[in-house]
Amino acid sequence: MPFWINLIAGLLSFAIAALFGVVLVPYLRKLKAGSHILDIGPSWHKSKEGTPLMGGFMFIASVPISVWAAHLIIKSLAPQEALEDKSGLKLLLAVGVSMAFMLIGFADDYIKVIKKRNKGLSIMAKTAAQAAIIVLYLAAHRLLGYTTLITFPFIGDVELGWLYYPLMGIAIYGVVNGVNFTDGVDGLLGSVTLVYSAAFSMIFVILDMWDMSAFAMSVAGGCLGFLIWNLHPAKTFMGDTGSMFLGGAVIAMGVASGLELLLPLVGIIYIAELLSDVIQILSFKLRKKRVFKMAPIHHHFELCGWSEYRILWVFSGVTLAAGIIGVLITLKAA
Repeated sequence: MPFWINLIAGLLSFAIAALFGVVLVPYLRKLKAGSHILDIGPSWHKSKEGTPLMGGFMFIASVPISVWAAHLIIKSLAPQEALEDKSGLKLLLAVGVSMAFMLIGFADDYIKVIKKRNKGLSIMAKTAAQAAIIVLYLAAHRLLGYTTLITFPFIGDVELGWLYYPLMGIAIYGVVNGVNFTDGVDGLLGSVTLVYSAAFSMIFVILDMWDMSAFAMSVAGGCLGFLIWNLHPAKTFMGDTGSMFLGGAVIAMGVASGLELLLPLVGIIYIAELLSDVIQILSFKLRKKRVFKMAPIHHHFELCGWSEYRILWVFSGVTLAAGIIGVLITLKAA
């Protein structure tokens, strides 16, 4: 299948996201859907008070449109192949789980910025909603015939059977929230996810999974279009609406590849953000001491004097290096 289809998906997603911002950002300002910066964060973040939230709708709109356009092209070039491997259903599952997590984020943002209740959804409500989505996603995963094998690079496949589902459920919950934690510096989550998605687009090409490759490239293109509006100083933030959508997209790529261990590898930044927060909480509760100046870890580096751009480039560079390793592992395994 020609790679130009993926490029079309990425470019179309970029264009839709970037142009949608022309309309969306003034509309969010009109709604007064501005962010409230908590006092517990770095003091200089107070200057961002009022920056419109829910800018993530830029790529939330662009991804389904561009990926479905790519799917129709792929299906027209190889209709029988696309039908036999259930590529359309698998693609729908990837978009569906991203949208499902997005609804949780939207509910949280809506309560914060429209209802003016700073706490948003309670932790219990978020956890319950995420757990329900994870159960439904893994049930659909089984119905579509995905295996319960875990491939260990250079070792081989291990059949986990029913143990696969609770382990993946815990992993999905952790990664989705790790993606959410990464959204704390202008442009950071968009940049890291752009690189992550581009890497998985290449991984899917190696695996001959062209629909999922187009999905990954659409996410990358949407993130790039959003970054026009989100690089420092940000004109809008994606909010939980956008970060939860990206969390769903990230896990959809990792699980659909059948190489689930690439998810924590290529998504190493998401894991680091999550673990830094967990370590900080446990350390303070058990030892009354903090390991980091502030968690998640990008705030630690901010308080160490790193600029937002430096954090963005370093974290994206780490993701790029991990992505290259992931591609090489896939070439070896294929």
